[in-house]
Amino acid sequence: MEVILTQDVDHVGLRGEVVNVARGYARNFLLPRKLAYEATPARVKELEKVDATRARHEAKTFEDAQAVAERLGKVELRFDVKAGPTGSLFGSVTATDIADTLWDEHKVRVDRRKIQTDTIKRIGRYQIPIELFQDVTAEVRTLVVPEGGELPPEEELEAMEAAERAEAEAEAEPEEELDLDALDAAAAAQDAEVSADAEVEPTAEDEAGELADDEFDRAVDADPAEHEQT
Repeated sequence: MEVILTQDVDHVGLRGEVVNVARGYARNFLLPRKLAYEATPARVKELEKVDATRARHEAKTFEDAQAVAERLGKVELRFDVKAGPTGSLFGSVTATDIADTLWDEHKVRVDRRKIQTDTIKRIGRYQIPIELFQDVTAEVRTLVVPEGGELPPEEELEAMEAAERAEAEAEAEPEEELDLDALDAAAAAQDAEVSADAEVEPTAEDEAGELADDEFDRAVDADPAEHEQT
């Protein structure tokens, strides 16, 4: 089934792409969560029209790319996002978000697959490299700012990230390793205890039983006929 993605979906595609997925996956996951809508002929045609319009603003020569790179060098993108106290985002800023913002705010078309950044998951100041043409790369200054606030100084951002990393490492610490020497010693002690139990001296009852058996054997030897079994 063909759908048009409304969000980037891992291992499926990027926002605005027409992708072919299993019907059940579309019906049970993508469509109910509004991650995609059905790719009807009319919707696909409209999407192609939008792509064609944007393509006219994409650098097509080395000289075009140099001019675009000069423009982007003066651009500063800003994303106001929801973030936690340690600076982690409650969402993310993706290459698709950057490409769409460049188009919406500056009418610059770039290939989002040539935006050389991982998904941004923390507030901060970023320099995002974008390959515009062969041998032409621009860097776009990008601010990811906590919603309703401003970015703290770099030193504070680094301290927040270090604190979160330390907390994550502490939670991921493996359980205390078993003391193999102690286990071996305990096993040896248990074996010794079992051996001692096996060598316990006979009780008085055991000795009395053995004496009775000896007397019976002597009586049988003295008069076999009297003790002959019938």
